[in-house]
Amino acid sequence: MSRWPDRAARAALASYRGAPPADRLHVLVRWLSCPFPPVVDVLPRTGRVLEVGCGHGLFSAYAAQCLPGVTVHGVDIDAEKVAVAAAAAGSSPRLGFAVAESGVLPAGPWDAVVLVDVLYLLDEPGQRALLESCAALLAPGGVLVVKDMSTRPRWKARVNRLQETVSVRVLRITAGSAEFAFVEPDERARWMRAAGLTGVRARRLDRGRAHPHHVLVGEVAA
Repeated sequence: MSRWPDRAARAALASYRGAPPADRLHVLVRWLSCPFPPVVDVLPRTGRVLEVGCGHGLFSAYAAQCLPGVTVHGVDIDAEKVAVAAAAAGSSPRLGFAVAESGVLPAGPWDAVVLVDVLYLLDEPGQRALLESCAALLAPGGVLVVKDMSTRPRWKARVNRLQETVSVRVLRITAGSAEFAFVEPDERARWMRAAGLTGVRARRLDRGRAHPHHVLVGEVAA
């Protein structure tokens, strides 16, 4: 899985050229460290996509570049990051961002809801509640896509925990609780099925990477 930015990624990254240097560096590192393409691959080709916890908006911007038939709306609790995302999006009619209070989601229905490295910042009950809320927003045939970190292999999980400790507790780059809750993908898959999603499937995305990336996808019956 190549880390070199493809055409859509180059366009998305270029949209941040007016952002402060630290934010431009952050989105570049984000691209290099996170396997976005296979996450986009499981999104619908048309319709409305909601990204919960969008941060600086790079995944939303990339998805909009890859999928000309979708509109993407990103929300986050961090107003400063949302401002950077909105400035990068400009007047794009297919890409928008807004600040949302913790636990408050835009009304659906959505054809897809995506969470990229968000759940671990909540405790386990909070994670399950958020997944249930996201599932309830889906249109018939819609998909919930959860890209997060696994707890295995153990050495990759330790690398990830160290990095997140620096990002959240030391540098304050990411807003979140002082404690992380990394949950086995199988357990999250059970939560998704209990929320009424079908065809829940998991895929590891960590080949050639130092972090235990994985993605879960569940669907609402059409």
